[in-house]
This record gives sequence, C-alpha cells and structure tokens, in this order.
Amino acid sequence: MDEMEEELKCPVCGSFFREPIILPCSHNICLACARNILVQTPDAESPQSSRASGSGVSDYDYLDLDKMSLYSETDSGYGSYGGFVSAPTTPCQKSPNGVRVFPPSMPPPPQAQHHLLPHTGVLPPVPRNSCLTCPQCHRSLTLDDRGLRGFPKNRVLEGVVDRYQQSKAAALKCQLCEKSPREATVMCEQCDVFYCDPCRLRCHPPRGPLAKHRLVPPAQGRISRRASPRKISTCTEHELENLSMYCVQCKTPVCYQCLEDGKHSTHEVKALGAMWKLHKGQLSQALNVLSDRATEAKEFLVQLRNMVQHIQENGVEFEACLVAQCDALIEALNRRKAQLLSRVTKEHEHKLSVVRDQISHCTVKLRQTTGLMEYCLEVIKENDPSGFLQISDALIRRVHMTENQWGKGSLTPRMSSDFDLTLDSGPLLQTIHQLDFVQMKVPAAPILQLEECCTQTSSATLSWKQPPLSTIAVDGYILELDDGTGGQFREVYVGTEMICTVDGLHFNSTYKSRVKAFNSSGVGQYSKTLVMQTSEIAWFTFDSASAHPDIILSNDNLTVTCNSYDDRVVMGNTGFSRGVHYWEMTIDRYDNHPDPAFGVARADVMKDVMLGKDDKAWAITDGGISKGATVGVLLDFTRGILLFLINDEQQGPVAFNTLEGMYYPAISLNRNVQVTLHSGLPIPDFYTPGESEAAGSVC
Repeated sequence: MDEMEEELKCPVCGSFFREPIILPCSHNICLACARNILVQTPDAESPQSSRASGSGVSDYDYLDLDKMSLYSETDSGYGSYGGFVSAPTTPCQKSPNGVRVFPPSMPPPPQAQHHLLPHTGVLPPVPRNSCLTCPQCHRSLTLDDRGLRGFPKNRVLEGVVDRYQQSKAAALKCQLCEKSPREATVMCEQCDVFYCDPCRLRCHPPRGPLAKHRLVPPAQGRISRRASPRKISTCTEHELENLSMYCVQCKTPVCYQCLEDGKHSTHEVKALGAMWKLHKGQLSQALNVLSDRATEAKEFLVQLRNMVQHIQENGVEFEACLVAQCDALIEALNRRKAQLLSRVTKEHEHKLSVVRDQISHCTVKLRQTTGLMEYCLEVIKENDPSGFLQISDALIRRVHMTENQWGKGSLTPRMSSDFDLTLDSGPLLQTIHQLDFVQMKVPAAPILQLEECCTQTSSATLSWKQPPLSTIAVDGYILELDDGTGGQFREVYVGTEMICTVDGLHFNSTYKSRVKAFNSSGVGQYSKTLVMQTSEIAWFTFDSASAHPDIILSNDNLTVTCNSYDDRVVMGNTGFSRGVHYWEMTIDRYDNHPDPAFGVARADVMKDVMLGKDDKAWAITDGGISKGATVGVLLDFTRGILLFLINDEQQGPVAFNTLEGMYYPAISLNRNVQVTLHSGLPIPDFYTPGESEAAGSVC
C-alpha cells in the first residue's frame, strides 16, 4: 500500500488530508489549506462580474488567462495573480505528487488560530468575492455566499486516510499481561479485549460460552472499536435535508428539497443506492482492465531488466571480439582500434541508457498506477453511497486515463539488445585509416502479419514485415508454399515487396506458407509457418479473355450466347485438378435444335469447333436438352470420373474415368442458344464421393 500514499496527501501542505473537500474540478484539498490559498478579488474584477459585464470572454478564456497570469513567470519560480488584490507573491513549490502550488499564507496570529481548529467545526467568515485556484489543474473557482462550506466534504477519502494511518501505527499490546505486555494476536469483539496467545489460552479458552465469541486480528479489531455509525450525508445547499437521490445530469447526490424547488427539479434523478452499486461496478470493471495493464507492465519491467543483462553480456562479448581482431592487425591497427572501441563503448552505453531510462519511466508510471488502484480499492470498501458517488466519476475517469497511458507501444522496448556491427578485417594495410564497421549479418526472420493474410476462392494473399527492432539491411524476400497436400515447399515469389497474392490454388485445400529475407551476406531464417484454407466450394464465371471472339457474355460473365451459326467454345475462369466439383447451367433460349455441348476441357482446346470433337475436351451433347432445362456437371478427381445430369437425373453411366491434369468447365454453342451458369453448388445428395462406380463409355 506504500504506492497509495501519494494519493492520500494534500497537494498544498504535502501532509495527509485533514477534512478534505471536493472542488468542482474533482480534485481534493484540505479545508485549512483551502482557507490559506484563498484570494480576495475586487467587485469590479471578479470573474462573475466580468462575465456579467458582457466583455465577451468565455469561461474557458477566463480560466486560461487566469492560469497564465498565475504561472507565466515559471522561469523565475515566482507567480503573481495579475489584476487581483492578493497577498504578496511568494516562491512556488512542488507538492509530493509533482504539482506546482503556492505555499500556504503566513499562519494567523495565535489569538486567531482557534478559529481554524478542526474539532470546532467553525470557520471564520470568508470575505466576499473570494477566489480559489485548484493547485493541481489551476482552475479558478469563485466562492458563493456559503464560502468553503459550499464544497462537499470527501468522507470516503477521509476514511481511507484514517485506515491507512491506523495500518501504519505501532502494534497493539495484550491487555492482560501483568509486567511486560506482549504483542496482541487477536481481539474478542464481545469482550472488547486484546489478547496475546498465552493470555488467550489462559483467560479466553475456546469452550463453553466463550466458544461463541468472535476473535478477529488486532488491526481489524482496532478499526471496529473505533468505527462509528455511518454519518448521514446532508445537502450542501439545504443543510437540514439528507441526500436521498442522485441527479444524472449534474452527476451529484441531491436532497428532496433540491428536487422540489432547486435547480435539479427538471433533471433526471435515480435512487442513490442503485447509482452507488452501478458506479461501484463501473469502477471495479475499470480497475480490472487497469490491473491487467499493471500486470503487463510488471512483466515488461522483467523483460527490460533481462535486456540490461543481455546488453551487458553482448557488449562484453562484442568488445572481446573487437579487441582480438584489432590485435591481429598489430601496429598498423592500434590507432584505429582505440577509435573502434570508443564507438562500441558509446553504443553500449547508449543502449543501456535508453533501456534504463525506459525502466525508470515505466517504474514511476507503474507505481502511480498501483497507488491509484489501491486507493480505488479502498474507496470501493466504503459503505457511504453519497460520499462514494461524489468521487466515483472522477476516479473512473482517472482509471480510464491511466489505462490509456499504458496503450499501444508503451510496453515495447525502445532499444534492441543486439549489436548488429561486425568488424571486417579484410582490407589491405594501406586502407586501415578507412576501416569501419560493415553489415555482415543475414536478415532476421520476417513476421507474418496475420491480420492482413487471407484466402479468397482459389487465391491466397500474404503480408509480412521485418522485426521492429531489426536494423539489418534487406535486399528482398522469398515466399514459399507447399502443394496443399503436405508436400515439399516451392518458391512462388521473389522480390522486394512485402505483400503477395498467389492465384491458381486448389479449392478446399490446406496450404502452408513461409517467407525469408536475404541480403548480400546470405539468406536469413524462415518465418513461422502459416496454414491457410482455400474455399471449400468453387465460385467461377465464364472467361472472356480465353473465349472465342464470337462469344457474347453478359450478367457479370454468367450468361453466354453467340453471334455465329457455327459452334464456338467458352471456358470457365477457374481450372480444377483436385477435389470434387459440381456446377449447373440453365437453358434460357433453345431454338432450331442447336445441339449445344456441356463438359470440361483442357486449356488448349480448339475454340471454333463443337466441344468434344478433339481429344482436349469431353462433353454431353444430347439427352433431352430443351429450353428451361438444367444441365449439371460433376467432376470428381478423387475417383477420376465425370458425370452429367439433366434436370437432376443422371444421364447414362459414368462418362469418363482416370481423369488427370487441369480441366476447365466448358461449353460450345451457337446463336440459337443462351445459357446461364450457376457455380458454387453443393454435391448432389445421390452422390457420395469415394464410392466405386462402374466405368462407362467416352463421349
């Protein structure tokens, strides 16, 4: 809990809060300190009168000007409240949490100090037009007729401070030891007595009526002994009314009279207990996220400390290697050796300096985060709904802001622990004066960017990058893929780009990919292997690039016809050599018995004759085809067969067997026929891939 101590100290006096009050900016300050830093302003120059006079300066402009007038002389360490009557300017000081504040004014004379004592609960009247500047955010606040009594007291913070101070107090002593009291180990809540172990066994045995007594640790017993019934919160505007509701718009607890005739009469209000539980839940959720960040920060600090050791080890090793090489050059290299050692030492010290600075920065931030977390956890323990709700919004914002500070990049090392310089001892003796470090290492393994890698139908896109801390030059990259069946890798791309799309892959196949970098020193290590799955179903259209010139395509290349009376061939834009595939074609127009042919073909099939007239294609040309009919083609490379269907009925036996190589969906037709393609269809229910079928004749 030591990190929380800074959260419990006043930014003005630097001591633990005493009677803290909550300013409108959500910051806290001791009541006595607030009294000491009040500034009295003339009527003509008060912020309220300035705004009322129509000077055109907004609230935010006034606050900025006010802040500027207070803290414009930062170089000299002095500040003045320009335009306002105040106490003489005094040197600025820093509070324990690093906020610049003005020191408290001179203490009042002894005869007047009794007015400021906390136990009296009475403060002397505040002069009219008094102005208070928050010592943390420097926001100027003008007091109304109620003075400092208009600011709500932070009872939650006061309770946390009290518990913290009690936990730091000296150990409690046994109340029954006669001579030298030993340290108490338990307290009986019913007897209200602290016992050490011997006295507890002798005077408070765990049997009989005493067995029902509840024994608690001494610290808990001290708190329960001192605990008083929860104070009933009263409204700052209506002191006789208890706070019973919560104004959603103003985000503050209010009383019944505020809702009847006050400024909250038209605002949305909710039950105090419900909002208390809601805000506690929100703060707990925010603390969970911040706790994860703190855990990451601790792990990151361990990583940084390990990097310090690695840098030291690598630096010592590198220096030894450098000394050995320089000594081998004897007298001619001695002068250059000292210069190179100096460079290595500077590089070593620079790396250590950067990492140590990052460790220091991260340690401070982690200490502040841990302190805020412990403070918030203590606040959550409070059972005062209104007091909690007075500070919950500010704490939630602080937790979110602190969590954002641990955002992306803050837990990444700023320096690599490697020394990427190698001494080249090959130059001739006359070029020793030009001796310098050269790049002699192969590139590090690239990192595949999984969020940018994807597959689409029969293509795969891969993206990669160099490690963030790598400084080794890269001349290019080599991308490798296997054959989709677990076979050997093959090169599919060599170049300088760091993104590549590979087309022509098999459908419903699993591919492994990897990439490596190379430079003049050689080829680096492979990246991690990425496994990608292509589309299970083949989506394709007719290919306008390879179709006969007389072919007419429409409907996004899904509908085809021809402007010639002779048969012309058009193929799909995707070829198959593996798996099971099924597609259909509907006959939109069928005039004068045109005899279209449907099937598959190789890439070099003749395009100006009917499909199936040469040995490059296999097709069906008859069998009840008419307008409105549906022709299905099933291509199974698993069993090496080809089937045809018309209106979901198989036409004859298996049309072909022992299929090998790459085949494309194909059709031949003339101007009397129009066909629409339907791809990406599931396998028909009657067909089970892998079962044996009797081979039929070839069309």
